[in-house]
Amino acid sequence: MAVDDLEGTLAAMGPRLRAAREHQGATLAGVSYATGISTSTLSRIETGRRKPTLEVLLQLSKEYGVSLDELAGTAPAPAAELRRRAPLSSGDDKAVLPLTRYVGGLHAHKHVLPAVEGPPARPRQVSHEGYEWLCVLYGRLWLALGDQDLVLTAGDVAEFDTRIPHGVVNAGSGGPVEYLIMFGPQGERLRLRTPPAVGRGNRQPNRSQAGREARP
Repeated sequence: MAVDDLEGTLAAMGPRLRAAREHQGATLAGVSYATGISTSTLSRIETGRRKPTLEVLLQLSKEYGVSLDELAGTAPAPAAELRRRAPLSSGDDKAVLPLTRYVGGLHAHKHVLPAVEGPPARPRQVSHEGYEWLCVLYGRLWLALGDQDLVLTAGDVAEFDTRIPHGVVNAGSGGPVEYLIMFGPQGERLRLRTPPAVGRGNRQPNRSQAGREARP
């Protein structure tokens, strides 16, 4: 393998490792406890700021139940099977469905939080490198962002720097909550590319209208 190919493979492993962890519904703290690898090291590897060693890759491969070929992107069939599998649940019963191949750039996920009984506690917050865009599809989602508390409903969108402590829970809607996440591990953001709307103030009246408006 050429040096450039090796560098590219190592760079792509960070997003794949993050995808594998989130597919398992695991947190950085949980993986750190299970493997003995510090959370800061795991975070730096996932965001591409640190290259993983073979020892680390072997540990994470075993922990996530994926092969080194899958992490390197040289096993397309198993990777496709991984994406088609039913999402697994995390400790809080949240289901995460990856929607992208995770070869770099923005990642997309669909999250489902089950219904809750009684008022929920304030979400546990985490912080890490990156930028996130969140859109609620169904239900009521409690977003704790720093010292702010927002309750988002279907159609509401929030975007924020993930270095700000943040966390979400079902706000107690009596049903599940479904939402989409777009995440840029290197701080990538969505770019709005729509033509400017033509407001009433920008419209030019036709001659008949102008004539009528000019009359006293």
